[in-house]
Formats: sequence, structure tokens, C-alpha cells
Amino acid sequence: MIVAARRTPISTAGGRLSRFGVEGLAAAALRSAAADAAIATGRDIAVGDVILGNCMGPGGNIARLGALAAGFDLTVPGMTVDRQCGSGLAAVATAADAIRAGEARMILAGGAESASTAPLRIADGRAYPRAAFAPAGFPDPEMGPAAEALAAHDDIDRGAQDAYALRSHNLARAAELSGRFDAEIVPVGGVHHDDGPRDGLERMLSRFAPLHPGQAPDGVGTVTAGNSCRISDGAAAVALVPASARRGAPGLAVIGHATVGCDPALPGVGPVAAVERLLGMTRVTLDDVAAIEIVEAFAAQALAVLGRLGLRTGEGIDPRVCADGGALALGHPWGASGAIGIVRLFSRLVRSGAPAGTRGLAMAAVGGGMGVALLVEVVR
Repeated sequence: MIVAARRTPISTAGGRLSRFGVEGLAAAALRSAAADAAIATGRDIAVGDVILGNCMGPGGNIARLGALAAGFDLTVPGMTVDRQCGSGLAAVATAADAIRAGEARMILAGGAESASTAPLRIADGRAYPRAAFAPAGFPDPEMGPAAEALAAHDDIDRGAQDAYALRSHNLARAAELSGRFDAEIVPVGGVHHDDGPRDGLERMLSRFAPLHPGQAPDGVGTVTAGNSCRISDGAAAVALVPASARRGAPGLAVIGHATVGCDPALPGVGPVAAVERLLGMTRVTLDDVAAIEIVEAFAAQALAVLGRLGLRTGEGIDPRVCADGGALALGHPWGASGAIGIVRLFSRLVRSGAPAGTRGLAMAAVGGGMGVALLVEVVR
């Protein structure tokens, strides 16, 4: 079960966290999660492994680099997971499986991404920003055009996207002002707060030009910088221990997880099948879930998923979804964002005092056509 959860501030690429590098961001979150776990359980627990999600490098085993940079014993290994934007969730799921299989030591899991220091790749003498999400012969859209295609496919107009983006910013601003992020954030190099949410977004939304007008059937386009996430730097880590080692510490039990592939032409809908499989496996319904986190890469993508899951109706967005805002407001450090969703669930459920048995759900869409979902339950 998860007995501690921390994240760094989330900063726009090229901004305040750009000088720290991915291992520095990872180390800050890992150290804090381990320290919190020691306080929660009343003792130091040996770290058995570090498992981190990461998408863009700069190379090497980011989890091992982070473990060394955090000052852990040299015997602590590390494993880096790449499920693109679902990497952080996949890392937590992998750690939970290891403990369920008999690992008696603590595992620190999460994700870290420094978009600021991500290297360019070179092939055939040309630099390119990312590797293929799908091989030749399959659709492999960039995520912006993929969101545009999904908006057209599901008939999600710009007004709906802008309204959802504004919801995310307003909720995040309220959470920030009330201090609901304070306990989960570990400062890095004097940076104590997220770069987002934006001020005055409501006035600016109508002024944003479409990012990919050629992807829309009418050539106009609906996906803009205002209803899309910002590429960001950040890290998150959670501490997982066997139930027998928690010593009365409150936390989140990992009830189950699922990963499902989908059409790579519409990767944004991946979480739908993942959630449906997960709920079927665990015999839980969405009505049984109190808190839901989705990685808000694009408003169009989030709305498509929420609509298909019945969490978006004519009356609006289900209030359980990203109740303190999401990636549209705070930013999207690719490999870390899924783990940030778990940190948010820990704050929304454990830190807030939700009773035992309260459930939370985190989900993320993945480039190349996949969805990842993970279900947790409060234990006290």
C-alpha cells in the first residue's frame, strides 16, 4: 500500500526547474517520499527498489540515477519504465505487483521528466524530437493533431474545450490559494510553487489561434494553446510497503490496475477501455469511486474520455474529476504525470481524512494508442 506521496513543483519547460536535470527532480521527490514513509510508519524501512516512469531521457536508467542522487544506499537498484504519458502510473502498478508477489521491502515508484533537458534524436542525419509511437503502416499522429482529430470525431467544439480548460484553471487556483497543494510539494532549489494555473485565462481564451487548423475537417481547428497542457518539468514519487509493514499508517491500497491498447489514430480514448477492464476485474463501478484523476493533456482528449465513461453529461463535468484542477492548469511533465495523479489522490483522500474504504481512480492516455488506469482504496 502507498503510505507516502510527494511531488516537485511543476514548471514550464525552459523555466525555473530547467537547471536541475531529471535525476535532480527525481531525487527530490524520492527523498521526501522515503522520509514521509519513515515518519508515517515510525521506522526506517529498507528501500528494495526504485521504479520510475520517464519518456524522453536524456538516457541511462533514470530510476537508478535518481536513487544515487537521492543518497540512497548503493545497493538500492532502479528500473525505468516507458509507457509514455502513462509511465508514472505504470511504475506504481509495477511496484504494487512486486510487493504483492512477496517483496517485503519498501519500493519507491513514480515518474520524472525534464523536458528542458530532453535530447534530440538523430536518424538519417536529421534531428527529430521523438521516436515513433507506431511502426510504418500504422497511424502515428503528433498529440496535438490527434486531439484535433478526436475533437472532430466526438463532435467536441471549441467552446466546450475552452470551458473545460477554464474549469481546470479555476479549480487549481482555488486549491493553490487554500493551500491544498502545500503538503504534497517538495521545494526544489528555492522553487516552492507550480508555474500554473494561469491568471486571466477567461479573457485570453478567445484570442488563442488554433494550433492545427489543417487537421480539422473545416480547416478551422479547435485545439489551441489555451485548451492544451504546457510541456513541463517535474517529478513525483510514492512509497509502497506491504500491508504488514504499515504499522497503522494511513494510506492507499492498490486494488488493481489495467492497461489496454487502442487505435493509434485516436490514442486519447485509451483510458476508456482501461477503466472498463479495471472496473470489471475489481467488480467496482464508477459510482463506488469518490475521487478521479485524469491526465489532462488536451481538453478535447479529456472530454472525449469523460463523455464515453459517463462522467460528462449535459449538466457538466462530474465534480469528482480533477477536483483541484489538472495538467491543463498545472502542466504535463510526460513521464511523471500519471504518478502526479496518484499524489493528488493521496492528498484528496488520505491527507483530507476520507474514511477507510473510500476509493480513487487515476487514468492516463498514451501515445501510440494505449490507456492506463489504477484503482486505490483508503486504509486507516
